[in-house]
Amino acid sequence: MMHADGAKPAAAVSAAGLRTLDGYRRLMRRRRASVALLLIVALASALTDFVSGPSSLGLADALRGLFDPESLARGQRVILWEVRLPIAVLAILVGMALALAGVEMQTILGNPLAEPFTLGVSSSAALGAALAIVLGVGIPGFDLSWLVPANAFVFALGALLLLQVLARTHHAGPETLVLFGITIGFAAGALLSLLQFVASEDALQQLVFWTMGSLARADWPSVGLLAAVLAATMPFSWRAARRLTALRLGDDRARSFGVNVDRLRLWALVRASLLAATAVALVGTIGFVGLVGPHMARLLVGEDHRFLLPASVLCGALLMSLASVISKTLVPGVLMPVGIATSLVGLPVFLALITRRHRRR
Repeated sequence: MMHADGAKPAAAVSAAGLRTLDGYRRLMRRRRASVALLLIVALASALTDFVSGPSSLGLADALRGLFDPESLARGQRVILWEVRLPIAVLAILVGMALALAGVEMQTILGNPLAEPFTLGVSSSAALGAALAIVLGVGIPGFDLSWLVPANAFVFALGALLLLQVLARTHHAGPETLVLFGITIGFAAGALLSLLQFVASEDALQQLVFWTMGSLARADWPSVGLLAAVLAATMPFSWRAARRLTALRLGDDRARSFGVNVDRLRLWALVRASLLAATAVALVGTIGFVGLVGPHMARLLVGEDHRFLLPASVLCGALLMSLASVISKTLVPGVLMPVGIATSLVGLPVFLALITRRHRRR
């Protein structure tokens, strides 16, 4: 009797454990399927971006020219390989970089509104670009065609360095770090306004166009540079995925798991700032992608960073690719600044995310 009575609870525990394990496996399969679906949709959007444009090249000609360039006339090859393809690829890479920067910033700062703008990275990059455009002041030794991106990159990383100095000097936590970042952003914005005030009409027009964000300057060197930065940073983000997930449970819980929280925050901030600085330097100021992409991914795969990081990267790529398509098709024959298009795409998505989260509560 006792054996039978003792066996029943053991059997019940075993059955409950099997159900829990089965539920976990279903959850993992669903998350993998979500990431795979995002990859397919992002590739489809990139293909749409590639085949869209003001020229007479249609879908069949574009695909044929992609695999057999010699089958097209010289002018068509130039349009396809020097204009359309760099724009489509750079849009994907910029979206990946900004979304990855955004999700890491949101995690390490514990702030759902954190993104590259939060810490003044984008504002500082715009200030560096303005110095080159308005005053011709830049990093010595750079070719004129790279003067603006180089300035923007250096000023963005300079903002990061200043932020680190302030944080270490004042032993700042995540909340103080955000406040320091907002302060740096406002200071850079004020200096940018001063440069706009003294700029000539031509320089002001160039500066305003740059701050709107544009893929019109896309070329293969830009694609190669951003791809190299992503290749250098993404493996370290993947390696830190479990520690970033632990950090979402709070600093004390993460430390109890053996996570060096201060070091994790430092290197995540370095990666995020490097990604954001490079992306903004190449295409100008781009809003919403680093904010909305991670939140879209969270709704699909949750907080497990093993899935959240790749899902955020793909959501950012999808948003940026859709924005690129809109920038080319909204006004026929005109390549609209992509920063405007990201706001047009990102704003309704962000409002939908807020509404959905409010309803869940």
